[in-house]
Amino acid sequence: MNELDLSITEENYLKAIYKLADLAPGPVSTNAIAQEVQISAASVSDMLRRLSEKELIVYEKYKGVRLNPTGKKQALALIRKHRLWETFLVEKLAFSWDEVHPLAEQLEHIRSTELVDRLDAFLGHPKVDPHGDPIPDAEGKFHVLDHIILAELEAGQKARIVGVKEDDADFLRYLEELGLQLGVELKLIKHFSFDESLLVQKEDGQQLQLSKKLGQHLFVRLC
Repeated sequence: MNELDLSITEENYLKAIYKLADLAPGPVSTNAIAQEVQISAASVSDMLRRLSEKELIVYEKYKGVRLNPTGKKQALALIRKHRLWETFLVEKLAFSWDEVHPLAEQLEHIRSTELVDRLDAFLGHPKVDPHGDPIPDAEGKFHVLDHIILAELEAGQKARIVGVKEDDADFLRYLEELGLQLGVELKLIKHFSFDESLLVQKEDGQQLQLSKKLGQHLFVRLC
């Protein structure tokens, strides 16, 4: 997947647009992008014009923005590098899953396609990163994961944790403290209507009462 000579800021915008479009298909608003990259809407508009001139996005003022095929390829190349580096840091350098995101944010901007391809081969062509997110291949293709959020389980159903909805370090450390890593099997005991919290049971018999927010931020696959 050939990459263009883009600035780090331009790459980050493409990745942000891809992420927002993945969460809610359709044109992405300037305000949503501003919130994602934590910058003013006026500055976002300037960058969108630049990306439009480079033929990476389709941008209509007041209507939002979407990636064109070239922009999408660039975003997926960046995501591929990010997730491969996260995998390398966890599997080969023994970093924990809550430490690797900011490091991968730096490493993802390395230009060498050959380095990334060799990294992929060295890791055995992994399909998912340490957070359960799919890793695009060299052509930008990836397997769409079959999962639901924990809160969608019904009482009595069993499921295995396969991913997290966000990679915030505090959230990941909280999961570690609860022993809720990828691969852990849970059985939903009860939904509490009062606060929409969940009572779950781990394989070792330990029961945990989980908040509504946590239940909406864990991806699981039915056993």
